[in-house]
Amino acid sequence: MNFTVSSSQLSSRLQTISRVINSKNPIPVLDCILFELQGNTLTLTASSPDNTLNTSFEVVECSEDFSFAISAKILIDSLKEISEQPLRFEVNKDTLEVNVLYLNGKYSMVAYNADEYPSPAVLGEDSVTIAVPARLLANGISCSLFATAGEDADRRFMSCVYFDFAPDSITLVATDGHKLARCRDCSVTGAEKSAFILPKKPSTLLKNLLGKDDEEEVQIEFDGRFAIFTMGEYKLISRLHDGRYPNYNSVIPQNNPHKLTVDRAALVSALRRVAIFSSQVSLVKLHIEDNKIIVSAQDTDFSTSAEESITCSYDGVPMNIGFRALFLIDILNNIPGQDVIFELADPSRAGVIVPAEQVDKQELLMLLMPMMLTE
Repeated sequence: MNFTVSSSQLSSRLQTISRVINSKNPIPVLDCILFELQGNTLTLTASSPDNTLNTSFEVVECSEDFSFAISAKILIDSLKEISEQPLRFEVNKDTLEVNVLYLNGKYSMVAYNADEYPSPAVLGEDSVTIAVPARLLANGISCSLFATAGEDADRRFMSCVYFDFAPDSITLVATDGHKLARCRDCSVTGAEKSAFILPKKPSTLLKNLLGKDDEEEVQIEFDGRFAIFTMGEYKLISRLHDGRYPNYNSVIPQNNPHKLTVDRAALVSALRRVAIFSSQVSLVKLHIEDNKIIVSAQDTDFSTSAEESITCSYDGVPMNIGFRALFLIDILNNIPGQDVIFELADPSRAGVIVPAEQVDKQELLMLLMPMMLTE
């Protein structure tokens, strides 16, 4: 069985889908890429116990239909050293010996039988299908993914992104217990009330796969166990988190009488400079009064301190409130626009942070829990 393919096209697709593969797998065949040839179409598949990513494209001079699996690392590393040129694959169907012929040489390796490769998940009859613009989905994941906890979090939902579909909106939410991001878009209507929890790894894969094309759509199919995302030339199948997501709206303070408007970039710069002088928990204090923010930090163990003043617009009572600098910088870096608005109630309640100008039909909201000040 023989076929010919572009080296750069094959290398690019292999590198993209191989991100699914785990560093340690329960069975050796999961270290491989599955090649499936049907007619002149080559489908490449990479899998882990929880995720599968595949892509299809045309090849030339394909002699017959056949499937086999090859070590992802060996193939990807070897193709990196080859310039753009046709590659000819010659596969012995009996011995599964694979020869890859290029301009001045040849690679030889032994493939796995395709029957050993796990089959992709199949959705149940109660599955839901929703079409979402790729631009919208990419924006929602980008604005929320940073707020997830590490994949080893005690409460697994904190390392996931929550997809909440309603007839009049789509909302993506993520939280690590200290910060929360909620991105709601009302430009897509008609979806039935449904939801699922997508773990961090497939959320990151999806973010990297999505394009910014206004015309491109992503078809999302899901049931209680799996979700399938079909976009352009790729299809991602992911196991969902099977727990319940908490009522995220209940933790967002609704009555925040004190509002502060400040230049986002100026505040980020000040936080970066001042936080250097903070203790290891990177606590910074914001003293807000008379249209001015004084950002300060100190480390009593090393007798270091810093403070910086920034102009703002503030219509509330004087207030001292503490935040973890790294979390606050993360939030500000994930809000678009020049100015942001802080909505505050008192130093013990979470601060709500929103862009001063929301994008049409979108509502972005960030929440950050305060830290206790000792003085």
